[in-house]
Amino acid sequence: MGLYFHHPASLLHDTGPHPENAGRIRAIEAVLEDAGWPGLERAEPPRAEREWLTRVHGAALVDAIEELCAAGGGAIDFDTVVVEASWEASLRAAGAAAEGARLLLEGAHGFVFCGLRPPGHHAESNRAMGFCLFNNAAVGAAHALAACGAERVLILDWDVHHGNGTAEIFDRRADVLYVSIHQSPLYPGTGAAGDFGSGPGDGMTLNLPVPPGAGGEEFRGMIEHVVAPAARSWRPDLLIISAGYDAHAGDPLANCVVEDHDYAAMTAAMRELGSEIGAPILVCLEGGYDPAALARSVLITVEELVGGPPPPSVSAVPVVADAVARVSAHERWRSAF
Repeated sequence: MGLYFHHPASLLHDTGPHPENAGRIRAIEAVLEDAGWPGLERAEPPRAEREWLTRVHGAALVDAIEELCAAGGGAIDFDTVVVEASWEASLRAAGAAAEGARLLLEGAHGFVFCGLRPPGHHAESNRAMGFCLFNNAAVGAAHALAACGAERVLILDWDVHHGNGTAEIFDRRADVLYVSIHQSPLYPGTGAAGDFGSGPGDGMTLNLPVPPGAGGEEFRGMIEHVVAPAARSWRPDLLIISAGYDAHAGDPLANCVVEDHDYAAMTAAMRELGSEIGAPILVCLEGGYDPAALARSVLITVEELVGGPPPPSVSAVPVVADAVARVSAHERWRSAF
């Protein structure tokens, strides 16, 4: 059985006429309800403790968000806003990732899906931005490493936008492998193919940009031909998916053309990889701004995590072949490919 984390606070984080709004969660949960919550138990997550947040964020950022929410809210930047209830929502979203990591590493569930908002992957160590307050996936990874016995965590970010926050937070760390498949050029303008991390983390950031118009062949190919070989070599204890669904062909905020069946194959590939290397899967909801496409894609993700046949192999199209050549040339990964 899998576990689905949800909380009413996600609906009270009122962003107004904004693409990242409470309707996203309502659409997801309506589709899951209609499907009978397949293979899922449901629970409310704990509030993230301050220590969980300050493993990846500066204390000043945590204090600033709390104070802004307590004062009634306001704009953090041109597209990131909070209201009073956003503090509780952000604590529950981050708490779900941390608690999910703990439960998975204790063997309590087959997988955990965190169906909460606000999303997180744009939130940097000292900056909230891009609809994101705290970096939920980063909080989960850091908690797994600091408190749950994990030694290595892999984060696969398949949101169409580069997760600049996750990359920045783990830039110099050797115990987190951050892999991002993202459209380029596109907001936030980070995620260059030649950025592999720095210092002790050199080689532990794998940016896999794809051009506008990329679809299933590119996204699935990156997982099969880059993510899987790296994971088999490195053997992480936990797989985290920063699951944005804004690369979908129906999404209004980007230009990729991933379809429902591609998300099914991407999820199945990660399920099979996790089974092979003995690493459970934690899913943190990121973007996805066409409610119907988002809801279908989440249902498909859940159904594939519950089980199914392995996905068919895909050939390495040119952008994937280029990524394989680039990554395999890095000293850290030469023996993996």
